[in-house]
Amino acid sequence: MKKDRSDLVLLDINVLLALAWPNHQFHSSATQRLERRKQRWATCALTQLGFIRLSCNPAAVTDAVSPLKAASLLAQLVQDGFHEYLSNSPAPAGVADAFGRILGHQQVTDAYLIAFARASGARLLTFDARLKNIEHVELLL
Repeated sequence: MKKDRSDLVLLDINVLLALAWPNHQFHSSATQRLERRKQRWATCALTQLGFIRLSCNPAAVTDAVSPLKAASLLAQLVQDGFHEYLSNSPAPAGVADAFGRILGHQQVTDAYLIAFARASGARLLTFDARLKNIEHVELLL
């Protein structure tokens, strides 16, 4: 029997960063959105690795940390009872149709995460307004 995931949102990397870092400009928006709705939220290998990578980058996070510290912070974050780890990621070649509408290299990860969310029965939660009219995307502003 397939697990009901109709209320599940896959956090894109920027929403995950905002959730974890109190000094992020959208921290309040991310935490309030998930807390207000008692929202089930998910991550995957791609979003977790992106979180670690960007948490080490002072251009992305004011208080950048080492990869070890970022991984530790992530481990604490995903202990939340509403978190689910999605391990059934489709192979990129298996969701090739997702890349048919993108215009360039900056949209490859977005297209993949949307396809992953769709395949998982979830929605991608993002701050990226360019994705607002795409099915299986929920815009957070």
